[in-house]
Amino acid sequence: MSLTELRIRKAKGTEKAYKLADGGGLFLLLKPNGSKLWQQKYRHLGKERLLSHGAYPDISLAKARQKREEARVLIADGSDPSQQKKLDKIASETQARTTFKLVAEEFLEDATARDLAPATMRKKQWYLMDLASPLHDRPIGEIKPPEVLYLLKSIEKSGRRETAKKMRGALSGVFRLAILTLRAETDPTAAIKGALVPPRVTSRAAITDETLFGALLRDFEDFTGYPIIVDAMKFQILTMTRPGEVRGAQKQEFDLDNRVWEIPAERMKMRRPHRIPLSDQALAIVQDNWPEIEVIDLLFPSLISTRKWLSENAFNSALRRMGYEKDVVTSHGFRATASTILNNREFNPEVIEAALAHQEKNQIRRAYNRATYWDQRVKLMQDWADLVDKFRSG
Repeated sequence: MSLTELRIRKAKGTEKAYKLADGGGLFLLLKPNGSKLWQQKYRHLGKERLLSHGAYPDISLAKARQKREEARVLIADGSDPSQQKKLDKIASETQARTTFKLVAEEFLEDATARDLAPATMRKKQWYLMDLASPLHDRPIGEIKPPEVLYLLKSIEKSGRRETAKKMRGALSGVFRLAILTLRAETDPTAAIKGALVPPRVTSRAAITDETLFGALLRDFEDFTGYPIIVDAMKFQILTMTRPGEVRGAQKQEFDLDNRVWEIPAERMKMRRPHRIPLSDQALAIVQDNWPEIEVIDLLFPSLISTRKWLSENAFNSALRRMGYEKDVVTSHGFRATASTILNNREFNPEVIEAALAHQEKNQIRRAYNRATYWDQRVKLMQDWADLVDKFRSG
């Protein structure tokens, strides 16, 4: 028998919960505390499920029956009403956060939680909070491909092709988040793929001629600036590392007994730790610069403060003072110098790549290389250090 409003109002709670059926799977659950809850039984994919429609009298009998019929339509179409209810709840919760800027802020929060490199985070912040400001107040679901293309083309025409390309990737991340949270249906950056002019590929300036490289090493000896800068650059050359990895080198990263320098993942470009065998020459530089004072951690601290790194431009500024222009050599180019010379001398290319901490795309092969090439890398680093001495001596 179908329910009536009068019967529902007169129904009282008992010591045990009980149900009053209305038909079509809909029933009213009366709890001992007197509360009355609308629920509906249904089957989906062969399994019995339960759907809640709310409490009486907030949800009247007529409203509960309406919800029952809406659920039955979904079931007939092969959908699960419970799942649809969850999706509707998510949609209502996110409806107030629909502008591009608000979604971009959520995207940046997620990126921060993934512990991305600080430099990467600064770039994403710049792309989305500064360069993408024309999109900030736009409802993200209404942004169309021509609007995004116009923004990226304006950046591209200013000569920043690489910026436009990378910004497109950052924008795509925001739109994908909007799609997942039901605030947009499409990613407009997908439609403009290929519409941007490819960036010009420029390599880091590097000296790859052995004779000219030897001359540079001799010029190190005549440098009259802060001596620790020259030691740091020599150490970078001998270890084939990046300038920032050397500038941030700390005592706790070194195992002097086993002659190993392990750079933690958070300071590596690829966000994974990198172990470097120390040659005799590299070990000597570490020992010469080892801070005797317990509280000093940095191996190559700034002249201003022993707690601060050398400035980001310290190495390149020293090279300019030596008379080398930026189109001739940069500190980032020292890795290219080592790679080119060692490859030209027919050292094992895979051992060289492992020494440079280049990311092997195949995960299994990457693990194999890290485990297998250690002994070869120990020999390679000593051979490279001996070659550096040979080049310096002319």
